[in-house]
Formats: sequence, structure tokens, C-alpha cells
Amino acid sequence: MDGKGRYLDNIFIERLWRTLKYECVYFHAWDAGSQARAGIRQWMEFYNHRRPHKALGGQSPAVVYAHQIETMQPNQQEQIRA
Repeated sequence: MDGKGRYLDNIFIERLWRTLKYECVYFHAWDAGSQARAGIRQWMEFYNHRRPHKALGGQSPAVVYAHQIETMQPNQQEQIRA
């Protein structure tokens, strides 16, 4: 990486982890690591597929990402898969 935009990536990751802590982890008292993994997996599924995001116009990230893939030209999609 050339370092351009890296600080923005860090901001978004920190925001995600803070949201995960406050909306999921602090509300549950899991007894085992497997329960924590299952709970976090369930929350991430909700976050990516069902939760509306203000920055995305009230859509979920999965809907926005799927729309971006549909609007790309075939040669752009091949570059993403590689």
C-alpha cells in the first residue's frame, strides 16, 4: 500500500468496533467463547444485511455493494475477482 487513505480505513474500523462493543458485546454476558463468536456473527449479519445506514441513504451495506456490482461492466468485475 502507498499509505493514501489508510487513516480513513482506520477511522471506519474503529467506528465499527465501537458500535459492535456498545450494541452487542456490552449487552450480553457470554459464558464461553463459542457463544461470543455466535453472538458477534449474528450481530455482523444484522449490521451488514438488515441495519439501515445513514451514510448509505438508509440502505444496508449488502444492498449498496450488490448494486455496485450490478452496475459495473463485466471487465471490472473480472478485476475484482482476481
